[in-house]
Amino acid sequence: MISPEQLAFPFGCKITTEGPLNHFAPSELTMWAKIPTESDRKMTDDEINAKYSKRELRIVTESNREQLPNFVEALKRQNWMELRPFYQRRPRWDPIRQSKLIESFIMNIPVPPLFVYESDLAKYEVMDGQQRITAIQDFYSNKLTLEGLEQWPELNGRIYDKLPSEIRKGIDRRSISYIVLLKESAETTEEEALLRQQVFERLNTGGVELENQEIRNCIYHGKFNKLLLDLTKNSKFREAWGLPAYSEEEDKNPPEELAKNRFFRQMQDAEVVLRFFALRHAENYRRGMAGFLDLYMVRSRRFTDEDVSVLESVFRGTIDLAYEIYGRQMFHPWDKTKKTLAERPYVAYADAVLVGISRHLEQADLLLQKKTEIVERTRNLITNSLSGTFTGQKNTKKDVQDRIRLFDEMLQGAMKGDAQSDTEVV
Repeated sequence: MISPEQLAFPFGCKITTEGPLNHFAPSELTMWAKIPTESDRKMTDDEINAKYSKRELRIVTESNREQLPNFVEALKRQNWMELRPFYQRRPRWDPIRQSKLIESFIMNIPVPPLFVYESDLAKYEVMDGQQRITAIQDFYSNKLTLEGLEQWPELNGRIYDKLPSEIRKGIDRRSISYIVLLKESAETTEEEALLRQQVFERLNTGGVELENQEIRNCIYHGKFNKLLLDLTKNSKFREAWGLPAYSEEEDKNPPEELAKNRFFRQMQDAEVVLRFFALRHAENYRRGMAGFLDLYMVRSRRFTDEDVSVLESVFRGTIDLAYEIYGRQMFHPWDKTKKTLAERPYVAYADAVLVGISRHLEQADLLLQKKTEIVERTRNLITNSLSGTFTGQKNTKKDVQDRIRLFDEMLQGAMKGDAQSDTEVV
């Protein structure tokens, strides 16, 4: 068992002075200070024309084209094109799908262009096309053994170096095109991030529909996004969601158990961590859950190393304390119909548990002393709450705030020794 001292926070964590104690990173204290306002006033045609003339919300692009061997060599240049590491967007294309792309080049079938963002002069970040680039790299480095080819089955089982000479020559003549979204398309950092997301969501993503967190992972990469991915490797967190313990091997070659796990594959684990950080600011909730998480990610781009360090401590301290109280089933709410813990964890319930506990980390020793009572009170809270309060899909501001508030009040009651209520919570 961990000691209360192990749950203590490092020097420098910021604490609010109103309401329950909350730990915020320095930049979080001001991240909501400037909220973009939306006018409900109807614009005139002249104003709309003026807006268009100023090139507002218009994309500035240029097109480029490279032969495949030259493109692969160019990718080796430092800082030329930042390709998100394959493991940081969970695997999507298997060898058969990669092979089909190579077959398209063999047959000279047009391949959709890549879409990249000019992050600096002659420096690019891939927005759409990561899987195609990875397939091309794997092919030219002899990591891809062709399989599943239908028009050229004779080539199944071959790598690039073992292809007939004329086939290699033919492929080497093929080109890949890429469209560059130029920096002139946006004036501010926040406008840039939102614009890139708009563009990304409207692009052809290779026929695979991406989940919200996968899109965020591709668009908002940086210190905070890396933290999200790192925290999903936490052993207690993984155990709570039924995921195998993390190993470095999965970064390059995820085991089948993970590759087939929808929760992992669609990056829902990273979204749970993001929800925790964002919903600590539930009073600023707007745009629905997906929109609020997007907004938090946009503003997280300002986070410093100090911010990230504080947030990491907050999360790890919260997970450790939640595990000590509830064990591996910390995200399994009480099923009042079956009178047992739910068979699976619920994201909405995890929101309440994590945010609620994070507000009382200074009282870790007292919470641990009241562990048995807290478990009982949690069961009573869910039993006496309206159905769906902690497990439903409703995500209005009131729904989100209510489940966090109710859980928080339950913890406060346990610490104070207040009498438990038998009446239904509304």
